[in-house]
Amino acid sequence: MKQVLKIAAAAATLLLALAIPARAADVTVDDTARFLAGMQPSADSPLMPLTRDPAWQHHARFFDTAFAQLDQRQLSKVHAWADANLAAPRPTMFYMFSGPDFLYANAFYSKATTYVLAALEPPGVVPDMTKLPRGSIGPGLANVEHSLSSVLNFSFFITNHMKVDFHASQINGALPILYVFMARSGKTLKSVDAVGLDDKGTLLTGADAGRAVTHGARIIFAGQDGVEKTLYYFSTDLSNSGVKASGFLKFCDTLAPGNSLIKSASYLMHAGNFSAVRNWLLGNSATIIQDDSGIPLAYYNARKWQFFPFGRYAGPIDKFPRRYQHQYAELFTRAQPIDFGIGYRWHAHESNLLLSVKTDSDEPATAEVTSAVEPVSVPKPVRVKRSRPPAPVGQQQGIFGFFFWR
Repeated sequence: MKQVLKIAAAAATLLLALAIPARAADVTVDDTARFLAGMQPSADSPLMPLTRDPAWQHHARFFDTAFAQLDQRQLSKVHAWADANLAAPRPTMFYMFSGPDFLYANAFYSKATTYVLAALEPPGVVPDMTKLPRGSIGPGLANVEHSLSSVLNFSFFITNHMKVDFHASQINGALPILYVFMARSGKTLKSVDAVGLDDKGTLLTGADAGRAVTHGARIIFAGQDGVEKTLYYFSTDLSNSGVKASGFLKFCDTLAPGNSLIKSASYLMHAGNFSAVRNWLLGNSATIIQDDSGIPLAYYNARKWQFFPFGRYAGPIDKFPRRYQHQYAELFTRAQPIDFGIGYRWHAHESNLLLSVKTDSDEPATAEVTSAVEPVSVPKPVRVKRSRPPAPVGQQQGIFGFFFWR
């Protein structure tokens, strides 16, 4: 009798389990990233019903086209350039004045295992899309599209646009953009945590992150090879007074030396009030990839660096009329060509890219670059009275002139 009761109880339990719907799967961070990027989430994701919304389907088609064009025009060529010219990059890459630009961090340094991005823009929030009010997802996705319009078209963010776009909806800040870029770069997001730094550069997590002086996010992710990697994004002021108080560069000390990327940086490190971050990069980078808006050539110690110029130096755009570098121009008379645009002069065949490699000897730094690339000697400084030459052919003008650029 007891055996019969046990069987009956087991049968009842089974029938009850079949009658009660299974608990809905959690919304994972990876599915959220894919949804924001216009890519199908996993089949059992609670986000799947939202993909039937015409607004999301339009969003997906828009991003499919935009990222396919961007990859063909830019990213695949940047990857090829990096594969051809960087032999053994360090595991950590630093990208100051980056905004949420994971696209180019990954394109130039895809072999890095730790990425450190820093800019003024706040991390923001990525809400549970299933809990947003009805009708708010479409406008939120449209805002994401608008936030990315400049980087998809020109390779950089426009700072004044971000100040508006990053606060315009419930999907705001740098994190949603990072999600999109990482998903569209073929990454699988494992976890996302709020982190912070105290003034000594100590990384704060969990409840401790709330008392940080510098706030940010940590994303654990993996590529197609399954190797787990880490991205840190910090919202911080990189001026001298800012880094003195933030602890950010002290945190970076724990990960240095690494490789650095500087692109569309508003020529901030040409000025004295950004000398701390400029000196840190020069002291802690094994390689620096930059356009002319990065560190002026005059600040490099020519005995410690080898220079590999690529592309064409046509001078700064009209927005930055006093940032012409005669020494840079002479260096680029011996530059090798590139087949993609980068920086403020985003048209192909108008862009400049300088690969600087630190070396402690007069021998080529073969540990960092391929042997096929020959360094170019830095020219001696040229003393001139004029701040810039006449505007060269192709000088950028027009509707973008009133923006503050990054």
